[in-house]
Amino acid sequence: MEASTILPVLKKKLAFLSGGKDRRSGLILTIPLCTEQTSMEELSSTLDYLLGIPSEKCKARGFTVIVDGRKSQWNVVKTVVLMLQNVIPAEVSLVCVVKPDEFWDKKVTHFCFWKEKDRLGFEVILVSANKLTRYIEPCQLTDEFGGSLQYDHMDWVNKRLVFEKFTKESTSLLDELAVINENEKTGQPDKPRPSDCNALPSFDPETVLQTGHELLSELQQRRFNGSEGGGGGVGGGGGGGTAWSPMDDELLAQPQVMKLLDSLREQYTKYQEVCRQRSKRSQLEEIQTKVMQVVNWLEGPGTDQLRTQWGIGDSIRASQALQLKHEEIESQHSEWFAVYVELNQQMAALLSAGDDEDLLELKALQQQLSDVCYRQASQLEFRQNVLQSAHEFHGTAQDLSQQLDGLLGMLCADVAPADGAAIQQTLKHLEEKLKSVEGALQSLREKGQVLLEQISNQTSWFYGKEMQIENKENVDHVHSVMEDMQLRKQRCEDMVDVRRLKMLQMVQLFKCEEDASQAVEWLGELLDALLKTHIRLGDDSQETKVLLEKHRKFVDVAQSTYDYGRQLLQATVVLCQSLRCTTRSSGDTLPRLNRVWKQFTVTADERQHRLDMASSFHTAAERVLKEGCEQVEVLEVEVFEEVETVGKALLDRLTVPVIFPDGSEQFFGSPGDMASSAENIRDKMKLVEDKRLQHEEEEEEEEEEELEAEHLQEEAALEAGPDES
Repeated sequence: MEASTILPVLKKKLAFLSGGKDRRSGLILTIPLCTEQTSMEELSSTLDYLLGIPSEKCKARGFTVIVDGRKSQWNVVKTVVLMLQNVIPAEVSLVCVVKPDEFWDKKVTHFCFWKEKDRLGFEVILVSANKLTRYIEPCQLTDEFGGSLQYDHMDWVNKRLVFEKFTKESTSLLDELAVINENEKTGQPDKPRPSDCNALPSFDPETVLQTGHELLSELQQRRFNGSEGGGGGVGGGGGGGTAWSPMDDELLAQPQVMKLLDSLREQYTKYQEVCRQRSKRSQLEEIQTKVMQVVNWLEGPGTDQLRTQWGIGDSIRASQALQLKHEEIESQHSEWFAVYVELNQQMAALLSAGDDEDLLELKALQQQLSDVCYRQASQLEFRQNVLQSAHEFHGTAQDLSQQLDGLLGMLCADVAPADGAAIQQTLKHLEEKLKSVEGALQSLREKGQVLLEQISNQTSWFYGKEMQIENKENVDHVHSVMEDMQLRKQRCEDMVDVRRLKMLQMVQLFKCEEDASQAVEWLGELLDALLKTHIRLGDDSQETKVLLEKHRKFVDVAQSTYDYGRQLLQATVVLCQSLRCTTRSSGDTLPRLNRVWKQFTVTADERQHRLDMASSFHTAAERVLKEGCEQVEVLEVEVFEEVETVGKALLDRLTVPVIFPDGSEQFFGSPGDMASSAENIRDKMKLVEDKRLQHEEEEEEEEEEELEAEHLQEEAALEAGPDES
């Protein structure tokens, strides 16, 4: 019988074992009767429960029963005493009925107990509360009988409930753990285990052990306290006083609790090992299941996704769409790769703490998972690299196409430059464009070669699936793009060559026009210099000859300049015909060149004529003025006349302007320059005139002398004649 089944009855305290003993060391059973009607059935249940607590050894020493009838009627007391004969006749040695102060009829009570003595089998005495010490020591009596034994009935009930609960749970737990441990021990790892092998205990071992330790600690503390004057066991309550002695070990629950705890710890240790092994097996099975899930997905749907993605697109937009699709595939793979990382960590932890028998299986699982994941990751990375290369290839092709379109637009546009510098700038820009196109085409070839190499290696990671057809399409597309760009670039190069030649001819045309204009300017500058600086006529014949030589060289330079300008203008006409520039010609350059040249020739002829006259003048004058000239006498008249005639003509020439073909006039130098030249001529003419006058005087004097000499000769002849006669 358990206390929990009759807990409401036990709480009524109809009977109790206080832990006290009589002088024979028999246990004292107290039945406190109250004024209320006592249920004999409940009392019987209480006695049955209490008498089941002591050991047989304790029961053999007999019980002393104290029936407290001070608050009850005699007939109730009598009924209780008679009931004892039915419940515990052999164990009862003495029944002490505590009588009230107002005692019942002595004769009736004594006569009744004495009459029933032999039939009852135990002695019944009536005694007042203060006389109980004659039979029982005060230290073994509770305070209601004047004793010093401490007893708390509700505390005893609660401790009894704890003890019985622990005993029940620990016993049941021991049986369950023993079954579980035995099943685990006898089970074979290769055979499937029954479902009950993985069953859990009905009670938590940790909780039961904690309850047992707390209960044992309480029991030990109560016994220690009892040895100093008070205490008791779960089975016998508690007491107080210096004469108290602990109950026998059979009554005390401590050894039983200790034994249960020892057995429970032993089985629980085995059970923990069983749980560890079971957890490890469960973890291994779970890991194996997850590993196969990862492997099956990667080798199944994951591989199928990659197999369907073999193209590289035909444009940058198509390659971007393929990259987005690949990112979705990578995202799905990332979830499984995260599971792989978690599983790898779990397996690494198990390998670091696992048994030798588990290492091979774990390593095999880890290796299988790593191989599949690394292979799939390599496939994803390879595919990503192919798509990245395709994206770069199509991007470069698109940029190159745009550059070729821009270059073609430049080549197709009409060239209408303003000058040679603009042509040079346009030509430089064209060359830069062509160089950029060449660089882009080279980059396209390099990227295309990289992409072709990757495509050629694409078959190796498709798990044996033949991909030649798809690869051929990709390869053909790459080659087609590169060949198309090469052809477009070649066409543009041909057009650039034509445009370059045309622009170089235009540069030459502009240069010819510019140089022709420069020749006109130079010729104009020569004309200006001829008119303004070439004014001297020389002071003598020698200087005039030098000026004539310089003039001839000056005219030769002007002639070369004119011829150069004519050649340039002729080249301009040829270039215009070559360039088909019908709207462009030499313009006013040729008329200006011819006009300036005519002006120059008129001026140069005038200058030449004046220098020739000056040379004749100075030559004649020098003949006159030269002393000792033997020819003066012979040519004196003609020379004098020539000097005078040439001098006057030259002076008249200096006053006449140069008249150009268009009717315009221009003087040599300034009026002062001309006056100075005229003054020099007049001075020289004056010298010649003086020379002529001097010569005439000398001739007159000679004539006079000759006449006088003739006259003297005549006179002498006359004088001699008479004498002779």
